[in-house]
Amino acid sequence: MLNKIIDRIKLPFRKEKELYLSLYQIIGIIPHDISYYKTALLHKSVARRNEKGKPVNNERLEFLGDAILDAIVGDIVYEHFPGKREGFLTNTRSKLVQRDTLNRLAKEMGIGQLILSNGHTSSHNSYLGGNAFEALVGALYLDHGYNACMKFMKQQVLGKLINIDKVAYKEVNFKSKLIEWSQKNKVKMEFKLIENQKDKQGSPTFHFQVVMEGIPCGEGHGYSKKESQQEASKLTLQRLRREPQFIDEIFVAKANRTKMEEEPVLNVPETSQDMNFIVGSEVDVKKHENPFHTEVYDEKTSAADEKNVDHTEASEQTKEGEDTDNFDLSDISHSKDIDREAIIAAAEKEAFDA
Repeated sequence: MLNKIIDRIKLPFRKEKELYLSLYQIIGIIPHDISYYKTALLHKSVARRNEKGKPVNNERLEFLGDAILDAIVGDIVYEHFPGKREGFLTNTRSKLVQRDTLNRLAKEMGIGQLILSNGHTSSHNSYLGGNAFEALVGALYLDHGYNACMKFMKQQVLGKLINIDKVAYKEVNFKSKLIEWSQKNKVKMEFKLIENQKDKQGSPTFHFQVVMEGIPCGEGHGYSKKESQQEASKLTLQRLRREPQFIDEIFVAKANRTKMEEEPVLNVPETSQDMNFIVGSEVDVKKHENPFHTEVYDEKTSAADEKNVDHTEASEQTKEGEDTDNFDLSDISHSKDIDREAIIAAAEKEAFDA
């Protein structure tokens, strides 16, 4: 308490009074050792080194602040929601400390204006503000301890900027976002059930995995299909945002699949039907001889004439004009008035003369 009073008295006479005032407005506590906060606001792109030649930046404080922030937010969520299950508490904490939330807080609190970095990095690194926020929490922990960090989160963040109840019950549909992304990019995706069992209390649990183009992605556990699929979708979206090589792997698999689907079929099936199931469908060539090469006998023709094979061959040759002496029907026509008996008699005469 005495140190805080002394810090307030010294504030107007500080060399870097503006920085002290800015930090006081952000964290609600007057810094005691300003060097911690300077380091927290120093991005690695500046490439500063200490007297030992080692790089000086906010990465170590970011690591410390991330751990402290998880513990403090977990403590706050645990006390604020008595009786809630572990899954609900974990989900609420993750919403509060996720990178997008910290980036928004850093912007609203003015932390981004205090970060020391080169212009190229600040314009291209979307996590710059969130990283600095965590680093400031680490600096505050080293300068004033855990209770000061708890006060900062309760009064400056949750008391002014975030409604913890709205955050907790806000439904973020990661599954619909993932499905929308896969449909826009025409990526084949499915939710694969890995395991379905019961916990020690007999409550059913589900274990789902997202599979995209045959590649295993994020996995999720929960007490319902929706909860486990949401978690699996969230982890998959995080991988897609943070791992460019993972996206490349998916699109290579997609290209291989579409290439196989677009390959033309060389052998097109025939449309003719097999008629083997019809009885007597086999074709006998001998049964379909030219009728003009076959002798036609009248009912009055003798049996002896039927045995005369040579005469049959001779009658066939008349078509080709090789033997003009054989029997010729060219004189028989509808224009001539010859009765049936005369035709038969003429045919018998020619047969016996031959």
